[in-house]
Amino acid sequence: MKPEIKKSEIKLDSERNIILETGKLAKQSDGSVVVKCGDCMLLATVVSSKHALDVDFLPLTVDYREKFASAGRFPGGFFKREARPSTEEILTMRLVDRVLRPLFPKDYHHETQIMIQLMSHDENVMPDSLAGLAASAAIQLSDIPFEEPISEVRVAQIGGKFYINPSKEQLESSNLDIIIGASNDSVTMVEGEFDEVSEEDMVDAIKFGHEAIKKQINAQLELVKKCGVLQKREYEKELVDKNLQKKVRDFVYDKCCAIAKKGLNKEQRSDSFSEIKDDLVNQFDATELDEKEDEILKYFSAVKKEAVREVVLSEGLRLDGRKFDEIRPIWCEVDYLPSTHGSSIFTRGETQALATVTLGTTREANIIDLPTNQGEESFYLHYNFPPFSTGEARPLRGTSRREVGHGNLAQRALKKVIPNNCPYTVRIVSEILESNGSSSMATVCAGSLALMDAGIQISDTVSGIAMGLITDGKRFAVLSDILGDEDHLGDMDFKVTGTSKGITACQMDIKIKGLSYEILTKALMQARKGRLHILKKIEETIAKPNNNVKNHAPKIIVERIPNEFIGPFIGTGGKAIQELQKETGTTIVINEDPLTEEGIVEILGVSQEGIDKVLVRIEALTFKPKYGETYEVQVIKVLDFGAVVEYTEAPGNEVLLHISEIAWERTENVSDVLKIGDVFDVKYFGIDKKTRKEKVSRKVLIEKPKGYDDKRRNFREKSEKK
Repeated sequence: MKPEIKKSEIKLDSERNIILETGKLAKQSDGSVVVKCGDCMLLATVVSSKHALDVDFLPLTVDYREKFASAGRFPGGFFKREARPSTEEILTMRLVDRVLRPLFPKDYHHETQIMIQLMSHDENVMPDSLAGLAASAAIQLSDIPFEEPISEVRVAQIGGKFYINPSKEQLESSNLDIIIGASNDSVTMVEGEFDEVSEEDMVDAIKFGHEAIKKQINAQLELVKKCGVLQKREYEKELVDKNLQKKVRDFVYDKCCAIAKKGLNKEQRSDSFSEIKDDLVNQFDATELDEKEDEILKYFSAVKKEAVREVVLSEGLRLDGRKFDEIRPIWCEVDYLPSTHGSSIFTRGETQALATVTLGTTREANIIDLPTNQGEESFYLHYNFPPFSTGEARPLRGTSRREVGHGNLAQRALKKVIPNNCPYTVRIVSEILESNGSSSMATVCAGSLALMDAGIQISDTVSGIAMGLITDGKRFAVLSDILGDEDHLGDMDFKVTGTSKGITACQMDIKIKGLSYEILTKALMQARKGRLHILKKIEETIAKPNNNVKNHAPKIIVERIPNEFIGPFIGTGGKAIQELQKETGTTIVINEDPLTEEGIVEILGVSQEGIDKVLVRIEALTFKPKYGETYEVQVIKVLDFGAVVEYTEAPGNEVLLHISEIAWERTENVSDVLKIGDVFDVKYFGIDKKTRKEKVSRKVLIEKPKGYDDKRRNFREKSEKK
């Protein structure tokens, strides 16, 4: 029986529509939808277990995958199938997860899995901007409890005009690339990169994107209506023991308020709150603890959060005693690690990042091989967050999604200031050694310092700051440079990076509904003040990039040679270039430029002498003497019919000096006139028409002997008589 298909449509502009379709695919899932835009098709499904797990969090998994078949391509590598997710896929998963997670019921502990798959790719459609819409639509078509539909859009600005979900080609001309996630009445997630734009432009982009999201939400509701409104499933809700809750609150609230007012550091606060918790637990006997300990501790955490927030709002006191806009003490250092190409330490309060810079050729570029994107990154950043940075001991299970996301944010923040003509592949690694609030922003600052230490001529210094918000709906406090505890207890985590000219990247997660644009603008302006303060601290350590790379760091020279010389330069089986690299201690990489039909030769080496030797070899290889010009040569071989000479300015370039061009007088024996090692000038006459070989002459630069023409005539007459 043919399935009954339901559809709804979203008009993006005069030429593009988004179609939501359900009823044909994946009908055993709790909810499924196909999202189409042009030839791009995403399949989103959601399944949630009917039984709750014994956990105190939402076990939600968001998975996004781009199938190579969607673009008519084979997966790379030895095993010809899709394997672990790429960085780009992980970033898309995070974008969707961050918007959806807060909208599930707080006490919903059922394992839930959302899977989004790119089934058909369109070069003019960027599928990551449709993933949030697809996930939300699938949830709306299910019976899974969820607060309200959401969607996500990408916004670009070209020539002062905003565009929704631009193509990749359009995005290249844009001065901002921002993805916004929102419900009908609240923006909940923002992430993007900018060409040093103003705070006002960023807010305008968010407003523009939110209006487009409202249309996409209406389309989801229309589709649900066509399918018939589903009754949301019943689930086992957490029971609240109000008597126990009151007992906990009465015992700890004032004590927690007192701790919050003392301005303690992280360790002192942790110890003080632990003492209160231990005292609380001691109020109960063993039987009560056996039955209620988890519940008691949950109520304690809730009361602690309430107490800290109230102290902030009513008394204007932060946990560590700072003012709302005050930045923690900062110290910086560069050139800390003697063997790296660049290094720095950035410490702000109890957060510390150690950054290193490594320089290489295009051979070290980060290869991107996806159905939707193929290319290379010549600048990339990796972020590591070991457990000791927070005083913990836990298993290492590979790079986490959080590490991928934080590293990408810092990379986007810094890539805007990397010069276009930078000849190096640049890799930054940030090791977080201490963490208590915004290690990703410490990474941005440490990265700026390390780049300048390495001698990379960045266009400007970049700093970053994390902003927080605490509000009860009537009162609010915007907090600069938030602590880890303030992030956990607050209503917003807003990271902003930029130069003195403007914003380069941002990442925002809002945990409450109805955040006004007035508060958002205030947070941005307060963030700017903080960023400039941090920039000043960075520039007190190193004001501008070092003029040169370090002595032990590789220097890179880029030369261009005609394509016809690439083969001879490499040699048979690569023998010539391998011997040259070994002889000079350099790394040589050759790429072809299809536009200019030239070879781009990158020479990387620590020794300038070795690099110079390679340059001499290239110059010799590509040397082309000009007709009528005079060149100095050296004899390298003596023959019966002439001498093989080498151009001194292009060693390795040889030409035959014929016996007849050595001198005006007749030369009977070449060795009587020339010896190996002799240096003299010759004149170049191009290709000889008779011999079809290059012709040079020594004699034309020598004055003719007196009577030379008479001797020549007499010799000819004698020959004729014979």
